[in-house]
Amino acid sequence: MSSRAPALLVLEDGRSFHGHAFGAEGETFGEAVFSTGMTGYQETLSDPSYHRQVVVMTAPHVGNTGMNDEDMESARIWVAGYVVRDPARVPSNWRSQRSLDDQLREQGVVGISDVDTRALTRHLRERGAMRVGISTTETDADALLKRVLDSGQMAGANLSEAVSTTETYVVAPASAAGREKPLVVAAIDLGIKTNTPRMMSERGIEVHVLPATSTIEDVLAVEPDGIFFSNGPGDPAATTAQVALLQDALGRGLPYFGICFGNQLFGRALGLDTYKLKYGHRGINQPVMDRTTGKVEVTAHNHGFAVQWPDGVDLGEGVPTPYGMASVSHVCLNDDVVEGLELRDDTGALKSFSVQYHPEAAAGPHDAAYLFDRFTQLMDGMA
Repeated sequence: MSSRAPALLVLEDGRSFHGHAFGAEGETFGEAVFSTGMTGYQETLSDPSYHRQVVVMTAPHVGNTGMNDEDMESARIWVAGYVVRDPARVPSNWRSQRSLDDQLREQGVVGISDVDTRALTRHLRERGAMRVGISTTETDADALLKRVLDSGQMAGANLSEAVSTTETYVVAPASAAGREKPLVVAAIDLGIKTNTPRMMSERGIEVHVLPATSTIEDVLAVEPDGIFFSNGPGDPAATTAQVALLQDALGRGLPYFGICFGNQLFGRALGLDTYKLKYGHRGINQPVMDRTTGKVEVTAHNHGFAVQWPDGVDLGEGVPTPYGMASVSHVCLNDDVVEGLELRDDTGALKSFSVQYHPEAAAGPHDAAYLFDRFTQLMDGMA
């Protein structure tokens, strides 16, 4: 790899790392975050939630299984940049169609290799996620730092519309699932991953994937049995139109399920605040307890923001809202971050819920796949 062009990485606090070009040559800027997953790099790269983020892989060896067309979570790579320690020189997997390096170059994604990613990760854990620049054309760290400081911040960024579909499309149910007529879900695409409507389809659901700009009229036009908000990038505090849409849907009694960004927007729709985590949760090994069952799940995460539970209110207590009683359904066992919310009516019946992590994770653990069954039962009137 030493024959590659030199590359420079500079963080906004001035710390710099030298390495070699990996993927496209050029210059890129974004928010530096780290992912602890030892597998699933293709799914990470193609997750729209990583829009405008430079991902640092903590696993030292990346790219050994190459890239294929089947495992993409969207139509393209979304990361702003990619940082690895030891890229595979030759991919070795029967499903591989091209190398990771080739795919990054083809899509113009600037990356850097031969970097001490352990030192970089420890720095981000201590100082927090921050802006970063990677360049194969700039050798002066101070000059690159100036451009890093001029780049945009993640806090206050409204990004979901940039990654959303522009036209509605339908994913048909894969089976009847014992119903005469399939359940219909209006899924608002805030950065949806391919596996999400696929998992709904497997449960006999007809999924109408709608643009992030959709109105309540657009939602009601598909005559849905439920509404879903996907994962996505950006600051939930800067996303207001979708919160208003969700409040309208909740006011009409539509069952709701949200994942990741959808959890944060659910919190804001219920009157809760959100905040930026120091360095976020990103990986496929996070322990989360489902407080409704007492079971602990190993889960996949990708979020830099979280729901703020009101000060002075215990996680086991409910909070009244205009739509019912809200409570914390899931909690991260590493740091007590809110990982799920529930909304119940006066009788205690479940009306809507959301989770901060990714039950549709691929590649990743499958402990939380039951949440799609919970949504199906909710719409069937069995919850």
